[in-house]
Amino acid sequence: MSTHARWKLPLASAGVLVLAMGAWLTLGGPPADDTGAAPPAAPVAMTPVQGPAPVFSGGAAVPRMQDGGLDLVGAAAAQVQAEAPPEEPSGPYPVDLEALRAKLPDNLYWETGVPTTEPAELRRRAEVEAKWNTLFGRVQSNEATVEEVQQHFEHRRKVSEDAITFATTMLADYGDKLPTQDKGLLELSVRLHRARLAEIPRQQEDALARREAHAQRQREWRERGGGRQP
Repeated sequence: MSTHARWKLPLASAGVLVLAMGAWLTLGGPPADDTGAAPPAAPVAMTPVQGPAPVFSGGAAVPRMQDGGLDLVGAAAAQVQAEAPPEEPSGPYPVDLEALRAKLPDNLYWETGVPTTEPAELRRRAEVEAKWNTLFGRVQSNEATVEEVQQHFEHRRKVSEDAITFATTMLADYGDKLPTQDKGLLELSVRLHRARLAEIPRQQEDALARREAHAQRQREWRERGGGRQP
């Protein structure tokens, strides 16, 4: 593997943390109501997190996601990359991933984030992702059990906590040696995952409340002898 290629691998690793966070932000939108129509988006109260919020350049349009919403995570990552001039590698990448693995052996990054082209591993990751997406769909449709709701949010908490641990460890051990762009992506990942963690308690409470309201409507419907499904 060339020196230039060795530099690309950890850069992709830093980017994966931000892109994974983008998926969580996308999946964190409001659920559909019982009629199947999506409710209007409501302002979300965000707990302040450490570090400045991303500021987007006024010269470029903010990209949009497939559903038409603003891709703020993509815009933030793009701006971090645009503001840091490309750095030509002068030697091996200054991060020992094996040392990080030894320090953080149970971190989810090694199962879901580290770049790979192995077909078997890609299939395994796709199966795991499909499993969590299915559970997310049950939570959004108010069909999940209490235990499944808790499992869903515990997984989300684990993903963000592990991403923060990985990024902060990498910054602490190698921050003074990292390319500016990589360091900026890792710092952005930490801020975004902290924001996600701050939202989880409220989102879990809301999901449980929606589930109970839905179950109550179903009980009342059955007591009335059926008819149109509530």
